[in-house]
Amino acid sequence: MKKNYRFICVLFVTVFLATNSVASQDYFDNFPVNADPKSVGDKLSKRFLESKHQLYFDKGIHYAEVCTWYGALRFAELTDDQALIKQLRNRFELLFHIEKDLLPPPIHVDQNMFGCLPLRLYGITGDKRYLDLGLPYADTQWILPANAREEERKWHEKGYSWQTRLWIDDMYMITIVQSEAYTITGNAEYMNRAAKEMVLYLDELQHANGLFYHAPDVPFYWGRGDGWMAVGMTELLFNLPESDPNRERILKGYLLMMNNLKKYINRDGLWNQLIDDPESWTETSGSAMFTYAMIAGVKNGWLDEGEFAPVARRAWLSLCNYINDDNDLTEVCIGTGKKNSKQYYLDRPRIAGDFHGQAPVLWCAYALLDK
Repeated sequence: MKKNYRFICVLFVTVFLATNSVASQDYFDNFPVNADPKSVGDKLSKRFLESKHQLYFDKGIHYAEVCTWYGALRFAELTDDQALIKQLRNRFELLFHIEKDLLPPPIHVDQNMFGCLPLRLYGITGDKRYLDLGLPYADTQWILPANAREEERKWHEKGYSWQTRLWIDDMYMITIVQSEAYTITGNAEYMNRAAKEMVLYLDELQHANGLFYHAPDVPFYWGRGDGWMAVGMTELLFNLPESDPNRERILKGYLLMMNNLKKYINRDGLWNQLIDDPESWTETSGSAMFTYAMIAGVKNGWLDEGEFAPVARRAWLSLCNYINDDNDLTEVCIGTGKKNSKQYYLDRPRIAGDFHGQAPVLWCAYALLDK
């Protein structure tokens, strides 16, 4: 009897360990139908193609549309969906002639990030028109305009982008176009610029709890704002060489943020509009950005799989429950400037299908599929 009991115990432990081992490898596989990343990516990409342009104060295509377009393109690349790539190119082709007036002028951090899109298209197609269009958006982030303000001149003199303003949103808008310029040209100057800029923002804005105020004079941990920091650091870590002197500092900031974000997960497995306020509502765009950063961190070995993969999986499953029948992500905070008022952030309207939310869900989809 004792031998049988011992055998059963050993068998149970063996099965448990084997099951646990398989589970650790399957966090990013075997999703239910509504959360299959290939299906979600397909649906949101098609949703994007049927949408109208979103403009930035009538001065060119809005950065949120660019982020969504870029996400659909990365998804199409990863899945080798040539038909989707062609459709996304056809949408862009109009910007060379009929819709040329919709090209954003390179006069603001939000508008310069447009350059990441033609640079990515150049990497896919080799069509030099994309390079000629995209590269100036990266270059002009560091070329001081003649009518620059005093503050912009001061940042430029210190070697930073004249578009520096210490809003956390900037750390995706600058890093993504500089990273793409580096990827295409191999010119390390682009990465050096972006990395130095990120270290400035980390040193100036990150708190001991790993989070960031929207700006130095706005003491609130706004979800999507912090999301921009998370994905900006992620994109830099993808591209920075191991030997880069700024890599260690950026990885330190990234890890501090990721480790602390786990403390603020809400009952949905996501994060709130104000991250540290348990009474505020679940906000999906920032949550999707954190999810993307965690998926990428696990897959690239920056984060411990056993610790973070279950968090990322749960968040992805929950996000997919917020996608409605029109393939629009719901509970997305509308575009938001900074304001020193907690109530301002709590009262921001929530909408469905906003590009601010569609984009990071697409990023998550291709990150999950990336081997």
